[in-house]
Amino acid sequence: MASAREQLIKFISEEAVHHGDFTLTSGQKASFYIDLRQVSLDHRVAPLIGEVMLELLNEFEPIDAIGGLTMGADPIASAIMHRGVLVGKTYDALVVRKEPKDHGRGRQIEGPDVRGKRIVVVEDTSTTGGSPLTAARAIEKAGGEVVAVCVVVDRDTGADRVIEDAGYPYRAALGLGDLGL
Repeated sequence: MASAREQLIKFISEEAVHHGDFTLTSGQKASFYIDLRQVSLDHRVAPLIGEVMLELLNEFEPIDAIGGLTMGADPIASAIMHRGVLVGKTYDALVVRKEPKDHGRGRQIEGPDVRGKRIVVVEDTSTTGGSPLTAARAIEKAGGEVVAVCVVVDRDTGADRVIEDAGYPYRAALGLGDLGL
């Protein structure tokens, strides 16, 4: 049986990589698009993402919570949280909005209180590092300690350097070479 990592690579390569002309969230142009939501919300793939990402998190223990900027991070954090329970991890998940709500409690971060907690920011893929950094700043403003940024796929476009230059360790489960790109 193939490892979780090998299975994840197969699913992403076959079902989430699209070729053509695309404009990324960053505004950059690309000849391929990795649509991880297409697989991260798939019942076959989410557990694989959780398992592979858990391996990256070991280095940063202890960890209280995982999460990042909504939408890309939401299924990743959920997959890690659920898979972690199976191996005795008690990570909470959180969701970070780009801006605080303008109604209700006016929260920018949903989930358990982050004050005094060690948190790993997660993301599906990052081009410029902007989304993870936005999440990290919001978490720190709310009193959390961001101990790392971990992404499922690194696009090899410099996000790692931007995030590390901002003072956060950066890890990616997969790179473009893993996907044959």
